[in-house]
Amino acid sequence: MLRVRSVLIVGGGTAGWMAAAYLARVLGREIAITLVESPEIGTIGVGEGTFPSIRGTLSTIGIDEADFLRKANATFKQGVHFVDWVRAPGSAGVNSYFHPFSVPSYRGDGLELLPYWLLGAAGKDVAFAEAVTLQKKVADAARAPKRLKDGAYQGALNYAYHFDAVRFAGCLRGEAVALGVRHLQAKVRDVELDERGDVARVVTDDHGALSADLYIDCSGFQALIIGKALGVPFKNLNDQLFVDRAVALQVPYPRPDHPIASYTISTAREAGWIWDIGLRERRGTGYVYSSRYSDDDRAEQVLRDYVGSSGDGLSARRLKLNCGYRTVQWVGNCAAIGLAAGFLEPLEASGIGLIEAAVYLIAHLFPLGGEMAEVSRQFNAQMTGRFERIAAFLKLHYCLSQRTDSQFWIDNADPRTIPDALADKLAMWRTRPPHRLDFIADMEMYPTSSWQFVLYGMEFQTALDAARYPRFDDAVREMRNIRLVAERARGDLPTHRELIERLYAGTVAA
Repeated sequence: MLRVRSVLIVGGGTAGWMAAAYLARVLGREIAITLVESPEIGTIGVGEGTFPSIRGTLSTIGIDEADFLRKANATFKQGVHFVDWVRAPGSAGVNSYFHPFSVPSYRGDGLELLPYWLLGAAGKDVAFAEAVTLQKKVADAARAPKRLKDGAYQGALNYAYHFDAVRFAGCLRGEAVALGVRHLQAKVRDVELDERGDVARVVTDDHGALSADLYIDCSGFQALIIGKALGVPFKNLNDQLFVDRAVALQVPYPRPDHPIASYTISTAREAGWIWDIGLRERRGTGYVYSSRYSDDDRAEQVLRDYVGSSGDGLSARRLKLNCGYRTVQWVGNCAAIGLAAGFLEPLEASGIGLIEAAVYLIAHLFPLGGEMAEVSRQFNAQMTGRFERIAAFLKLHYCLSQRTDSQFWIDNADPRTIPDALADKLAMWRTRPPHRLDFIADMEMYPTSSWQFVLYGMEFQTALDAARYPRFDDAVREMRNIRLVAERARGDLPTHRELIERLYAGTVAA
């Protein structure tokens, strides 16, 4: 077997530069890593959200948190606030819920709060996220998840980030180059295969033929190697996840000291949903929608109506999306990461999480001895499993909606559009809440609690036998204590804007 001593990454952006920096840090300089990207192709990014795993990835690479925040124009993210997903605007009943990153309180004595919340231990109309975590009250008050004195990547509450995607890629690029990654700028003209069907070389316009032992395709939707050269099929999910378009606007704050939301705001609309991400100097907004239920001009108007006068005079960016994934993502001596491997709509910030997972697997399964076939089988099983499970998690948000004000929402609730595995889970959860045994840890991006927060935020009904849960009074006391601690945390933590400004200024002053 051929020993693997060189890696060629085709494409930059978040996927390419994260792969380069992470592999360079974990594998060391004994593996020669080259990244080639076209100067003609920019990063696809209008403001990105992440999942808490990103903190471990950045820490492993060796990036200082405050330095990252400043370079990527980043802010903190404590979860996702969903508006108008359950029912149409103006309908009677609660019209929002929160998916926090902190897990439900657990005392360690076997008391799980979810069943007791379902039985009414939190009181009337107390949301699940508010009853079992501190995070909803903290985030609603525009407070940060950590204090200035907390260590890098540490905080009182679990968190991720929002950031400018282009600036984030630049941050990763600087770190990767410092770690010894060779950076070439050139357009890839051709990919040549050998007699076995493996990649033999990548031909560029400015640097000629480039070869390596392992190729990583980070060429985005073009999928130059995995798709065009190797011909791996793309499994389309448009019959399950309907959205296939987006229109985006970057809008300014009305004043420099305007509060920064520390969660993504996701507001459902007639043919999709609007994201609203708070960065330090602006908001990133966009409408993700289905072309089957709306035309592009109508979609842009929906977004402009949402942002109001803040969007006057600003040009909108229109994007085409294609939800799905490559049926195989590592073939021979080529692995695909990022958009080349697949794309799932950005509702729960899975895009960068999938990049992290792929990079982690490549780094820690790395075929130093040339055992490509064995490693690729494990990589493909885990990545395909993750795509399938994330797609089901995203569908969960849609299929439980009670909205009947547009055909988009009616069709999303049609059982024929729900994958069998999700339908089976929903049937089981009618008589018991989700349990960790319902999930396969190595295949999951979202913990059991994430499914619980969405499931019951969408007002799913689970019928329980109260006699099976004898610790009702203990649960009442615990939820009362959570409310008290949440009030103290809200007073103890700085505002999100204050923490961001002080972290930025501290480095600038130095």
